Amino acid sequence: MQKVKKIPQRQCVGCRAMKDKKSLLRLVKTPEGDILLDATGKKSGRGAYVCPDSECLKKARKSRALERALETAIPDAVYEALVQQMEASL
Repeated sequence: MQKVKKIPQRQCVGCRAMKDKKSLLRLVKTPEGDILLDATGKKSGRGAYVCPDSECLKKARKSRALERALETAIPDAVYEALVQQMEASL
């Protein structure tokens, strides 16, 4: 009998949908307090996941879901940088 590898699931903070971890973008609050887009998914710190879609990021921003998930206030400049990084990675 062949073992089936389980695919890790994470919830998007914007649309609240469960999706494969690899298909979502991870935002991480580092121990130093910086908010970064984690392309590898391995950086240390508190993570939150969002779909690679600007609409999901807008929803997460409006509902302050990212701020709750990362337990910190997020400045507008960070959101703008995230949008630019999302557009660049598509």
